[in-house]
Amino acid sequence: MIQLKDLTLGYGQRILLDRVSAKLSEGGLIALLGRNGSGKSTLLRAIARLGEIASGEVLLNGKEISRLRPEELAKIISFVTTEKIRIPNLKCQDVVALGRAPYTNWEARDREIVAQSLALLDMSTYAERTMDQMSDGECQRIMIARALAQDTPIILLDEPTSFLDLPNRYELGVLLQKLAHEQNKCILFSTHELDIALTLCDSIALIDRPHLHYLPTQQMINSGHIERLFRNETITFDPKELRIRIR
Repeated sequence: MIQLKDLTLGYGQRILLDRVSAKLSEGGLIALLGRNGSGKSTLLRAIARLGEIASGEVLLNGKEISRLRPEELAKIISFVTTEKIRIPNLKCQDVVALGRAPYTNWEARDREIVAQSLALLDMSTYAERTMDQMSDGECQRIMIARALAQDTPIILLDEPTSFLDLPNRYELGVLLQKLAHEQNKCILFSTHELDIALTLCDSIALIDRPHLHYLPTQQMINSGHIERLFRNETITFDPKELRIRIR
């Protein structure tokens, strides 16, 4: 579980989130929504202890992150960034095996976990390939397989669909939903894809600076928060049709 307690994030005098609190439960797929520059990546990095916290606390499974040793943190949370990653001359199975780094002894069980992670992502046939020979979508799956091999109860992903075409975006969303439910993991991902978030996710975390709203998906739809945040001269959100209309 991810718990935010009176969390404040920002840059200098600019406040992105001001004393927000929320409990993000395990075993579910959670979309993190918000306008550009609202602090989605900043929040994810703060949860992963990769960014500064102005005040407040982040707790992972009841433990405050600043009190966790690096090796403890690596067994609780894994993070897939938004950057395009190409690792030449390193086979995909070796990239995925990097997820086993927090566990000191390389044993047969580790090899099994790497193989299982590739299989869950339908990437077993890519085990011997190198990522410089693959598409963006295929590389993204390998990085998610690495996070899965890390065997953490919490997985964070920053804009995992940003480099994918529409069919692959939805396919990846379905895959994340399956992993969250079948592996009983808390998967939190930032996205601009409202249709994917509202049709596939169990809950929505919505940044409406400097506030954070966190509700089950249907309750978030009914609340009007999304419609109000994304309504402007260009975009109108229709909560009944679960789509964005561009004028």
